[in-house]
Amino acid sequence: MATTLPSATREIRLVTAPEGLPGPEHFAVVSQPLPTPGPGQVLVHNRYFLVFPGLRTLIGGALEGVPLPPVNAGDVLFGPAVGEVVGAGRGSPLQPGDTVTHLLGWREHALVAAGDCTPVGDVLPDPVAHLSSGSAAYGALTRLADVRPGDTVLVTGAAGAVGTLAGPVARLLGAGKVIGSTRSPAKAERLRTELGYDSVVVSGDQSPTLVRQLGTAAPQGIDVLVDTVGGEQLTAALTAARRGARFALVGALSGQLSPHRDGDSAPAEIDTFRVINQGITLRGYSGIDHPEVAEEWAKRFGGWLRSGEISFPHVRIPGIERAPQALQELFEGRHFGTVVVELPAQ
Repeated sequence: MATTLPSATREIRLVTAPEGLPGPEHFAVVSQPLPTPGPGQVLVHNRYFLVFPGLRTLIGGALEGVPLPPVNAGDVLFGPAVGEVVGAGRGSPLQPGDTVTHLLGWREHALVAAGDCTPVGDVLPDPVAHLSSGSAAYGALTRLADVRPGDTVLVTGAAGAVGTLAGPVARLLGAGKVIGSTRSPAKAERLRTELGYDSVVVSGDQSPTLVRQLGTAAPQGIDVLVDTVGGEQLTAALTAARRGARFALVGALSGQLSPHRDGDSAPAEIDTFRVINQGITLRGYSGIDHPEVAEEWAKRFGGWLRSGEISFPHVRIPGIERAPQALQELFEGRHFGTVVVELPAQ
């Protein structure tokens, strides 16, 4: 039986440009007439969309080198989403009932060019897992850091979307010891007990220095860094690097989560003498440079999920009206793992 579509749909718009970190007061849930797909287009009913810190950079507007458009006042937010095709225009290779991923989240229904959608198939046991950030972690560990058996691996921002997968993946790739960093003692405990991190250093005003904690956690030094934070955590990691250490820089949360920046920089003090003397490599990871990783990751991730060798730590926030608050909570570090907004089925 055909699904009866609503006459209107809702979306999240930026209504005023923030000074500093955006909060719920900068967004509005707006109702719009439901669009009709034209030739080569599909109408997707979104079921899940990703809440991610990169929105801070897009809203900040300082996008040099970023392959995405800015989000200006009046614009609808966007980002990775999983949904069901509920309408298809003439010539579309997709049909109603297909489950797809695309980049027009932050709305209940998305009018998308069929060529901009990817059918999800059954490679992953749960469609929401397509919103994981594990591809970045896996790509950094396999393409840049080249994890070797017995390596000691440090993951900064280990309780975030990338970090909660980077540690377990490093272990599956042969790492002998996995260390994480986080701002929260409660999250540190979860990283140890739920995700198998050997030890976790806690950053914060009341904590011992990161350098001292790393010296205790890795007295022989670290071989690999997966850095999602930058700033002082990258600086501290350099003090613990063994000769020939490989640093893969994946994120810049110290800048994106700072109320004093625009989300486009995360300065760090780098001891270049140590980099040279220890033969340390520092490389930035971008999925654009490694287009083959996404498919490879999905296959391995699906196998690991089905075998129980890995989990997908995530939080589902119900209802589009809670999305702006979910973004603020992400900035505040309130959640563990990936954060997604879940919309009801039609």
